Amino acid sequence: MNTAALLTEIGALLLALALLGRFARRIGLTPIPLYLLAGLAFGHGGLLPLSASQEFTEAGSEIGVVLLLVMLGLEYSADELVGNLRKHAPSGLIDMLFNALPGAALALILGWGPVAAVVLAGITWVSSSGVIAKVLTDLGRLGNRETPTILSVLVTEDLAMALYLPILTALLAGSGLLMGGLTLGIAVLTITAVLIVATKYGGVISAIVSAKNAESFLLGVLGLTLLVAGVAQGLKVSSAVGAFLVGIALSGEVAERASQLVSPLRDLFAAVFFVFFGLHTDPRSIPPVLLPALGLAVATMATKVATGYLAAKRAGIAPRGRWRAGLALTPRGEFSIVIAGLAVAAGIEKQIGPLATAYVMITVVTGPLLARLTDLGRGRSRRRATPVPAAAPTAAVTVEDPLDVTELAGPAERAAMRDPDRTG
Repeated sequence: MNTAALLTEIGALLLALALLGRFARRIGLTPIPLYLLAGLAFGHGGLLPLSASQEFTEAGSEIGVVLLLVMLGLEYSADELVGNLRKHAPSGLIDMLFNALPGAALALILGWGPVAAVVLAGITWVSSSGVIAKVLTDLGRLGNRETPTILSVLVTEDLAMALYLPILTALLAGSGLLMGGLTLGIAVLTITAVLIVATKYGGVISAIVSAKNAESFLLGVLGLTLLVAGVAQGLKVSSAVGAFLVGIALSGEVAERASQLVSPLRDLFAAVFFVFFGLHTDPRSIPPVLLPALGLAVATMATKVATGYLAAKRAGIAPRGRWRAGLALTPRGEFSIVIAGLAVAAGIEKQIGPLATAYVMITVVTGPLLARLTDLGRGRSRRRATPVPAAAPTAAVTVEDPLDVTELAGPAERAAMRDPDRTG
């Protein structure tokens, strides 16, 4: 191993990502598309291919997926997960039908086969919770009446992924119907067992990893997460699902503290993951799939708007709020790339990677812009206090009392709302 070349490449890559991240935030965008472009520039067929740091980026990308999912699990307790699933199941079903089916249909039309159809269905199904949290923060909509509806759709998608990923893993491994059913059964039993244990013994699990010293606490959380992720991968359940379940099992102050300490590591390795995905996508393979990606993006952004609109209508939100909910849900991001990455690693249809890259870049750039449409001509979206006439100078009322949705969000999501410059 050429240590000098390794350190030079890693240092240059991380510095480039830092500069790209600063530039993206300066122009009001999430850095995800720029990280993907960096991967394309430094990968096979790019301007300056990297060679010495390939093993680092590959290992870092695996850790990035695990940390993305454990942070997602930290957002919810077992009780919250079960309650949200029961309450918002109808909206979740509409979301799946409206947004997964277009992706599956395109894969079948292109002749990619049923496994690729399942992959592309997942890519078009799930919205980017990180990008959406940033959009809501930037537009001052955290207190809007439609925001809990948006969060409920995202929560339902997160839950659905815990079942989708094991099925996808079995299909990508080439398992037959019997083995696929067995894998799904193991996943369901595992998830059920973890929810029961987390509900009854969450405090015990949290106490095991809890420590006053930040170093010991962080090592405990990371060690438990990677251990469970590895065991889950060995059982063909998916390391991502294992990490997600660890996050659910941790609760209370331990979950809050874990979220704060793991968040910077998650941002670092998540950036490496997006770059790694781009490294393995030949830029020359994107133009042939650009038109299908654009058509798919237009179609699924429209279906996602319909999803949010109907969910908000079901919650009794006014028409303008329904449109805000739908337009806010259009970006796809981290989960779509995770799903595409699994397919690329398994050697399924070689055009899925380029198409997913183009698709995510289109939605993650245009989505935040579309979310601003309802504010055109209305000035700033934040509601201002309206003073009461002079007869009562000591009192003031607001046009509409905003809802404090930070109480509805989990620790990781609240962190995103406090710090809109997080990755994703």
